[in-house]
Amino acid sequence: MEGLWRPFVENGFLLNALLAGILVSVLCACTGTFVVLRGLAFVGDALAHGVLPGVAVAVLLGVPSLAGAAIGALVMMGGVGVVQRRTRLSADTAVGLLFVGMLGLGVIITSRSTSFRGDLTALLFGEILGVRTVQLWWLAAAAVAVVAATALLRRPFLLLVIDPDLAQTSGFRAVRYNNLMMALIGVVVIASFQTVGTLLVFGMLVAPAATAALLTRRLASMMLTASLVGSASTYVGLLVSYHHDLAAGATVVVTAVAFFVVALVARGGSSGFVSAHPSHAGHGH
Repeated sequence: MEGLWRPFVENGFLLNALLAGILVSVLCACTGTFVVLRGLAFVGDALAHGVLPGVAVAVLLGVPSLAGAAIGALVMMGGVGVVQRRTRLSADTAVGLLFVGMLGLGVIITSRSTSFRGDLTALLFGEILGVRTVQLWWLAAAAVAVVAATALLRRPFLLLVIDPDLAQTSGFRAVRYNNLMMALIGVVVIASFQTVGTLLVFGMLVAPAATAALLTRRLASMMLTASLVGSASTYVGLLVSYHHDLAAGATVVVTAVAFFVVALVARGGSSGFVSAHPSHAGHGH
């Protein structure tokens, strides 16, 4: 039994990783719930990859990677908006174009530096075992801000999940609140990428929320359940990686996906996800 808790007591790096993972779980649960309910997984994936060029440039210039991630996310979201406004292409097509473009640009930038290999691994897969105390404080501040914003914008966001036209007729400008939702997803990606990396932040954004959608119908319950699933995934994933010498961040995300599979099997393979369909999510209001 000591093996379940002693590693976190004796290893400060592992304890910091656990705390960081719990904070990331709270961050991702708030926005991940809307990502799952609105079918925005592709957008979340694109944003997670869209920060790569900005982070790569920031690392090469010696400036904070968070600043580069913020610029990359802004370029990504702004570019999608421009493509949609100036062409007749669908939102999915616009996101797809920017997604492959930003990812390709990030790879090109990193390939130009022979000293980037170690940094590239950290960017893609995170450094959850290298989280410092100051980063925990930043994650905590981001978590408080995102939770507060989600609580404040809960009603218009919920109406967007049900039907954008309903949000419009209820006095909320659908475009404005859709942009706010995208911005909030961007904040979560930016705050989380240093911990779990740009490739794996998408998994933490979607897997716990998808599991929660299988288990509960109410919006608040989904967010709470997603937070708990993400935190449990962090604990189990770190423990497994510690005892079996595996990549910590990747193990955490695979554990989160495993929890989804277990929840799906426990429901007998029935379409439990439909119980979290927007029409039912409205009962959480």
